[in-house]
Amino acid sequence: MDFKDYYTIMGVERDATQDEIKRAYRKLARKYHPDVSKESDAEARFKEVGEAYEVLKDPEKRAAYDQLGANWQAGQDFNPPPDWDAGFEFSGGGYTAGDASAYSDFFESLFGREFHSAHTGGGRQRHGFQARGEDHHAKILIDIEDAFRGAERRITLQAPEVDAQGHVTTRKHTLNVKIPKGVKQGQKIRLAGQGSPGFGGGPAGDLYLEIDFNPHSIYRVEGRDLYLELPVAPWEAALGATVKAPTPGGVVDLKIPAGMSGGKKMRLKGRGIPGKPPGDIYVTPRITVPPANTDKAREFYRRMEQELAFNPRSKLGV
Repeated sequence: MDFKDYYTIMGVERDATQDEIKRAYRKLARKYHPDVSKESDAEARFKEVGEAYEVLKDPEKRAAYDQLGANWQAGQDFNPPPDWDAGFEFSGGGYTAGDASAYSDFFESLFGREFHSAHTGGGRQRHGFQARGEDHHAKILIDIEDAFRGAERRITLQAPEVDAQGHVTTRKHTLNVKIPKGVKQGQKIRLAGQGSPGFGGGPAGDLYLEIDFNPHSIYRVEGRDLYLELPVAPWEAALGATVKAPTPGGVVDLKIPAGMSGGKKMRLKGRGIPGKPPGDIYVTPRITVPPANTDKAREFYRRMEQELAFNPRSKLGV
């Protein structure tokens, strides 16, 4: 999938104001409208211009696109990095994933599946001359250990906004957030009154923080369950042993049965992310062969080859 430079498509500079973008769109939409244009590719260009305008007219989408696209050139092979939208604070309105299907795969890869995934469509609720402020949403990344013990973290969010000159900027602000014990991926923390201010004396909206986990060096997370690959020595797998296994709650003793082969999962019940019920930890022993990096080690491996007469491929008929 190629990266699309929406600014080039619209014929504007990257620092164009929102009014300049609107004027450029109106000009191009008239030029390429399929009902009036004589250009052979009018329909495709009209759709491309509409897609670019859908992003650049919206300060929130534009701010995210600007950050993501700063190091890409049009036509380059492009894959958005995971959690690229973490730390951006957005209002609850806008569009849905269904809207994204009308645009290109590039647009959908950015906005159809990940961007605004936390939105609940809070919006404004008017009562007479009062209006409730919009809810805001943001994805934040925490460590797995925070979910086990609970924590308080300082979180910095970027909120897109338009300045007095019509340029899109981002305003950073920091919050102290209490991470509850047992929180899991996709769960939302509500911060009451931290959204947009109300109108006419109406209440402020809320801020919803969607939880995701930072990549971990040894664990993989699925729901409340954790998955761990545990290195074991060949003799531990062959003869059986009790080995030390790390968990976020501390080191535990794990019994390896004799004859254990690689790939078989072992379950540590209730050792996953806390909850009702708590998750489990699934341990997959991975047989790790000591290096033959000394004369003594190489001689030992030669004796094994001669004395064991072992063919690991015998079941394959070779």
